[in-house]
Amino acid sequence: MTAPGRRTVAIATMVAVCALAACSNDDDAAPAATSTAATSTSAEPEPEPSASAPAGSDVPAVPEVTVTVTGAVATGLAAPWGLAQLPDGAWLVTQRDDHAVLIVRPGGAPTPVSGTGADDLRDRTVGDGEAGLLGVAVSPTFAEDHLVFVYRTGESGNEVLRGELDGARLGPLTTIVSDIPAAGNHNGGQLAFGPDGYLYISTGDAGDSRHAQDPDSLAGKILRVTADGKVPAGNPVPGSPVWSLGHRNVQGLGWSADGRMFASEFGQDTFDELNLIVAGGNYGWPDVEGTGGEADGFIDPLVTWPTSDASPSGLAVTDEGVYLAGLRGERLWRLPLADRGVGEPQELLAGEYGRLRAVVASQDGSLAVLTNNTDGRGTPREGDDQLLLLAVAPAS
Repeated sequence: MTAPGRRTVAIATMVAVCALAACSNDDDAAPAATSTAATSTSAEPEPEPSASAPAGSDVPAVPEVTVTVTGAVATGLAAPWGLAQLPDGAWLVTQRDDHAVLIVRPGGAPTPVSGTGADDLRDRTVGDGEAGLLGVAVSPTFAEDHLVFVYRTGESGNEVLRGELDGARLGPLTTIVSDIPAAGNHNGGQLAFGPDGYLYISTGDAGDSRHAQDPDSLAGKILRVTADGKVPAGNPVPGSPVWSLGHRNVQGLGWSADGRMFASEFGQDTFDELNLIVAGGNYGWPDVEGTGGEADGFIDPLVTWPTSDASPSGLAVTDEGVYLAGLRGERLWRLPLADRGVGEPQELLAGEYGRLRAVVASQDGSLAVLTNNTDGRGTPREGDDQLLLLAVAPAS
């Protein structure tokens, strides 16, 4: 099945939907020669970069936590990117550059997935830089359908495919969304099933910031589709898979138990972001980076960081917090959940394991984290790259 149909709609329509809904680097930044500088449309001066929640958010103090690495589930991974857990507790890991999917179980060596689907990924995935084999997701009804979903760069752009996984064999792949603009940077790539059962897809602006505000482009967006790539009823614009727009490069998606949707986003030069995503929301790129866009109809981030401290890729939401894996920042950020937003950022694992690509909440209550030091931007350490398990406990 090919990509869902797209309709031309005015930006004003999306902003209007956003208003109604609101009521109820990586260093993986583009090279300076090709990036488009963000400019704030706010009359207020840009604040100095800092890692903080918005002032006046009325969020009560929440105790800090400690994290302890309890073990390495896998070592020697090569530029790992996507991470998802199967119902039996095993992990699926994608490797961006060699286009492989691995099954990882505690105490055993990673098992490469084989079969027709694995051959397709190896032979027909293309790209360099930040392109390649990226996100992976497991069907919420895997016990019945055995479906897994992957995001990859193909010959005609980025695309989302699905196939049946039987043990370590991946069957023929079906394309469910295609023609997502691709480039050497800003490809998005995250896949996650929401509590509504639909598949959410993050895309980057593919190095052309104009895509983010273009409702006809699938780039610079978060998309929502069914498991077979159709547009669900209830999307902001009938017939369009676009759930939100105005994104530079989202690579982390997650939901709290009360249904709030969070996304992590790479800034360009100044601010990385944690955003609260609403249907039809416009998050301002490239007209604004960080806060300062509300007067122009954009949604400001919940939290911002200097790009040197974060470059947030993967994101996980637990009962007590939102966790973001930092690439350039080489740390894990925690934002405690509260009834009204999130609390002050807490940094964890700062500098201990290098670049962190992904973080996922495990079925047993721990966190699983992928390091990312072998992708050409990091400094590999002994055992890199690794899949680590972290125990979380209240700070004493």
